[in-house]
Amino acid sequence: MTALSASKPNSDRDWLVKQLARALISPQWQGGSEQALVEPDNAIQAAVLVPLINRDSEITVLFTQRTTHLVDHAGQISFPGGRVEAGDASTQDTALREAEEEIGLPRSQVDVLGMLPDYYIPTGFRVTPVVGLIEAPFPVKLDSFEVEEIFEVPLHFFLDPANHEQHTTNFQGRPRQYYAMPYQGRFIWGATAGILYNLYQALRGQIG
Repeated sequence: MTALSASKPNSDRDWLVKQLARALISPQWQGGSEQALVEPDNAIQAAVLVPLINRDSEITVLFTQRTTHLVDHAGQISFPGGRVEAGDASTQDTALREAEEEIGLPRSQVDVLGMLPDYYIPTGFRVTPVVGLIEAPFPVKLDSFEVEEIFEVPLHFFLDPANHEQHTTNFQGRPRQYYAMPYQGRFIWGATAGILYNLYQALRGQIG
């Protein structure tokens, strides 16, 4: 597997843009989701921004740690995002709006590279992951009601299948299988890890 180079950030950026452009326009690739407990047509439409940060030494992925008092997915590690609202022009607009509201990331600083396949989750959501590239540095201002903190993980960590785990649990009386990608004491799992796995799939034909 070809690792992202820590010494050539511009090459890393160009590689990422090129390979994602190839993968995300392929109509044959559908990605993977968890088993939905509602009919897809009745799912609640949501969107998240998958923020890829172009730093001096490497490409990283930005995450939010949600506060523990929220109704949906309290305390979990996630991407900035939420439900599509009536005023949103598209799911891309939803992802950019939510990122601006949750972490203060100006949408003008996000270079949208494309969208991964919709990801269905058992709680009844259909999530559209919008992949965006952000040049560092960038301003942040956390919404303290929704976001406890933000942190970043090197992208190459998620491109190594040795870091992909699969777990099984029971959810509403049914077995649920999900991905997890723990990193330095942080348990990245569920839809967030599943979307990361789809990102890995989108790139794997070009990285090994």
